[in-house]
Amino acid sequence: MKINYQTLEKKIKVFFKNKNLLTQSLTHKSYNKEINNEKLEFLGDRVLGLVIAKKLLEIYPDEKEGILDKKFASLVNKKTCLQIAKKINLNKYILTLDVKKKRNIIEDKVMSDCCEALIGSIYLDRGYNSVEKFILELWSDNIKDSIVTQIDAKTKLQEFSLKRFKKLPIYKLVSNTGPRHKPLFKVGVKLIDTKFYFAEGNSKKDAEQNAAIKCLQNHSIS
Repeated sequence: MKINYQTLEKKIKVFFKNKNLLTQSLTHKSYNKEINNEKLEFLGDRVLGLVIAKKLLEIYPDEKEGILDKKFASLVNKKTCLQIAKKINLNKYILTLDVKKKRNIIEDKVMSDCCEALIGSIYLDRGYNSVEKFILELWSDNIKDSIVTQIDAKTKLQEFSLKRFKKLPIYKLVSNTGPRHKPLFKVGVKLIDTKFYFAEGNSKKDAEQNAAIKCLQNHSIS
């Protein structure tokens, strides 16, 4: 499959010395089991975290650690990475394959993973200053929005449970099904005085968030 990566380089304003690194960052394991973006995704996740954490400390030097942590989580999670991937039309450049159907399919998780892998490849090829510039430009709107702290469902449920029962919520993984490129997790959560509330998601974290939302709704907590 021939892809014109020069268009992407122009869009993100990063021109690679090693073009193979760019290609690898956008190659899913379903397309190539040996040379793919898994390790670059691992690296990119850490680089993204470092850049965002550093920026938050610069913007909010007097903020409490707990608030910074919530802002940080909202900026580096898979949903935000997916949003950034869509912003630069990353789906047009990803190599992935449904072996059974012999065609390309680009799932949300694949796109967000490739976004992290792209960050990892930029860091290796161009260094920290370049990857920092890349991240801060694409994440600028999200960083501005972080002025308003949004507490996620799991955090809300944890705070509610600790206040009411002095105990943490209990989560349990019920199942992990579906193909490797599109897993489906089912998770349950309960408090001291409730039954288990079950929900699904394409990652364990998403499933836990969705289960927490159901539990919060049952207790009329928004």
